Amino acid sequence: MDPPAEVGRLVFLGTPPEAVPFLEALATAGFDVALAVTRPDKRRGRRAAPTPSPVKAAAQSHSIPVSSHVDDALDANADLGVVVAFGQTIKPHVLDRLAMVNVHFSLLPRWRGAAPVERAILAGDQTTGVCLMEVAEGLDTGRIYRRVEVPIAPNATAASLRVEMVDIAVPMLVEALGDGLGPAEPQHGEPVYAAKVTRDELRIDWRQKAEHVHRQVRVGGAWTTWRGTTLKVWSAHPVDGSLPPGGLDGAFVGTGDGQLRLVEVQAEGRSRQAAEDWLRGARAMFGDQLGS
Repeated sequence: MDPPAEVGRLVFLGTPPEAVPFLEALATAGFDVALAVTRPDKRRGRRAAPTPSPVKAAAQSHSIPVSSHVDDALDANADLGVVVAFGQTIKPHVLDRLAMVNVHFSLLPRWRGAAPVERAILAGDQTTGVCLMEVAEGLDTGRIYRRVEVPIAPNATAASLRVEMVDIAVPMLVEALGDGLGPAEPQHGEPVYAAKVTRDELRIDWRQKAEHVHRQVRVGGAWTTWRGTTLKVWSAHPVDGSLPPGGLDGAFVGTGDGQLRLVEVQAEGRSRQAAEDWLRGARAMFGDQLGS
């Protein structure tokens, strides 16, 4: 279903913190957000009270009604649905009755799917982008209304890159809806899929090149082992030098070519801390090994 030429009344579908700036910008710009659809409240512990999603909390602060059922969007008398990081499949019977657009964090058709930012970093892409696309049957297959390229800085993490992309995509969305979406163009190129990144993919193999390991670290959640326990590496930088793969010399760790300097780590059962502090507490010595 094609969207109308002029958009006034909206339904917003989203869940995590990165979706909140879009909802707030639409409300501030004067769009009538009739309903926000998000995940049900979650308990974060057995005794904890259910916690609303970030989008629900933001919607309530703007007195926007909230639902956890996608079908409720059909009863909102809306011109358009706006989807940002919703995390649920929208079924065809909904799309047949309500046109929807989605903000996607890649240059489609590259990195269709759940983890486009992480996959772009892992692949060593130098450029990514944001697309405003129609929601259609199939995984991120819809036509494109707007697209903006975003360079990936050498030290950008998935978290920092996502913030940068949100800052670019929010005004893009508001402007597109305010001016009228206009014609959409089909996607061109070979599709590449962005499956969720698994824990096994983030296990560091110190025999790999330093740049490969650095990409894992930049995605977030990269881990290795230390004396039979898990050690997460949250920040590190490639440097010149030569050590055996996994070998330690202070904060420097050998890789398949060159070294990484550990900056921030997290020992099993502990909080994140500066690598130098961890090394002192762990009493690491020259020649000790990570990943063994």
